[in-house]
Amino acid sequence: MKKLFSHIKGDAFGGVTAGIVALPLALAFGVSSGLGPSAGLYGAIFLSFFAALFGGTNTQISGPTAPMTAVSMVVIAGIIAANDGDINKALPIILTIFLLAGLIQVGLGFLGFGKYIKYIPYPVVSGFMTAIGVIILVTQILPAIGYYPKEDESYVEQFKPQAEEIILQNILKEEAGEGILVLEDFKETVARAEKISQDDILKESKTLAANNASGVLGAIKSLPRALENIIWLELILAIATIIIIYGFKKITTAVPSTLVALVVVSGVAIGFGFDYRPIEEIPTGLPIPNLEIITGFTLSSVTPYIFTALTLSLLGAIDSLLTSVVADNMTKTKHKPNKELIGQGIGNSIGAIFGGLPGAGATIRTVVNINSGGKTKLSGMIAGVVLLIILLALADIASQIPAAVLAGILITVGIGVMDYKGLKAIPSLPRDMKIGPLKVSSEVIVMLVVLILSSLWNLVYAVGIGLVIASLMFMKKIGDLTAERSDVKSLKQEKAWEDEASFPEKLKEEVFIKHLKGPLFFGSTSDFQALSLQIPITARTVVIRLGRMQYMDQSGLYAMEDVLIDLRRKKIDVLFVGLTKQPRYMMERIDIIPDLIPNEHIFSSFNDCLLWIKENVKDRF
Repeated sequence: MKKLFSHIKGDAFGGVTAGIVALPLALAFGVSSGLGPSAGLYGAIFLSFFAALFGGTNTQISGPTAPMTAVSMVVIAGIIAANDGDINKALPIILTIFLLAGLIQVGLGFLGFGKYIKYIPYPVVSGFMTAIGVIILVTQILPAIGYYPKEDESYVEQFKPQAEEIILQNILKEEAGEGILVLEDFKETVARAEKISQDDILKESKTLAANNASGVLGAIKSLPRALENIIWLELILAIATIIIIYGFKKITTAVPSTLVALVVVSGVAIGFGFDYRPIEEIPTGLPIPNLEIITGFTLSSVTPYIFTALTLSLLGAIDSLLTSVVADNMTKTKHKPNKELIGQGIGNSIGAIFGGLPGAGATIRTVVNINSGGKTKLSGMIAGVVLLIILLALADIASQIPAAVLAGILITVGIGVMDYKGLKAIPSLPRDMKIGPLKVSSEVIVMLVVLILSSLWNLVYAVGIGLVIASLMFMKKIGDLTAERSDVKSLKQEKAWEDEASFPEKLKEEVFIKHLKGPLFFGSTSDFQALSLQIPITARTVVIRLGRMQYMDQSGLYAMEDVLIDLRRKKIDVLFVGLTKQPRYMMERIDIIPDLIPNEHIFSSFNDCLLWIKENVKDRF
């Protein structure tokens, strides 16, 4: 406790500053997600406080972030569309997924997975971050120019036939679920269809219109129509916000330019009484827990989204731990990755219960906290309390913020979150693979695959596919390198190792040496299995040096067994030198030792092996 309060002045100033910086971003991310500004604010309040309290990075400030919001946006849009466009109907399922993601993070922390996050390849992270920027940037163009597809009557009109079809399909599904045989009696179907009102059709049409214009492809398809219906006031407000954000940074960085833009542009719009579109109303009073998450929980409604929840939890873990590394570098401290995952998971779980958007450690807010004097967990907790006070005292004022202002803020976030370092490196990366006649970089391929699939298709699947491709390419490279370094040559052809220099010249046709360098795994087994074919007819003994082979997987184990059986069939003795612990354990489990390689043919050093050779191998040529 003494340590917690020893830096209270710096923590208080850091927490207050970070909380103020978080305000516009929390509102903007909430609006962007589709759950409204209150969801972003609730997420920032609970995650900031509880992630700081239970986490493993003293100066971390957490809240909704661009990557987490981009994935959440896709999840929310899909579930709302599946629930007839009714956000109230979809909300319990959405929040249950967010809660599940938080609980998975807690589980990952307890299982010690924090240390494994570092093994995610950089090209996957780079492609994903750039895709996040593209998604945010493109999807905010429509609100920045004041165009909302579901409010465009002529656009919505196009979807009425499809809306009627969907409504009729839902009626038939309901009847099937109730055991009504539609083909035998259409009376019930007709009766239910007659109850369909124009309002029902219009509501379904608006849902279809909004869904058709969602995402990068949807926004691009809707752009020509949007440009014909520009609301110039909204565009001016968005542009003014962007100009102030970038321009004010050149004057001073002591005051957050995002907050300045929010206050100035909103103040002008409200003060002059402009006819702008405000954000959704933020509920006043304390956040209320959504108990329907628990009371209305059904496994069948959540099962299809378990992989999505896992992706959200992993993304939040990566996002948070990368920020923790930044904090470590600035404060010369060392974070506790598993404890940080537990803290993030608790924060996201509690936030979900209160209707908050999931998030992670936020780099900009953490840097602001450290630069403002924050040194302990108290700073992150204060940031959450500051946001709660703003919610209680200024919710009515915040509800008057123009939607275009938040769109402008998000456009700058989208531009800033892209990985320009990775993009700039594309021309200089080594071209290590061929596609037809073209030589390309495998790392660039992975980055572009993740970028394109994330932007145009599905963020969740894109990351999975990127990881698989990166893993396969890595295994191929390791397999190629292992095979290249461990080829079989006679001692006359191969440069001998130092301890092989005294090998008798007269036995160099009868004895061949195989140097295994690196792991024997499924990526290198095909080359190793060619060993028996490379041994000429003069050979009577093969020495396999295993001192530099520290690991063998099951594929390598059976490849070794096949080679040894083949060599035994040719009446060639095999000697092991320097056999390490893990490969020996594997070979003993399936009786390669001692059935194929007796213990007396295993030597700890080459000199011991040489003594056996001199005693047992005769010069025949």
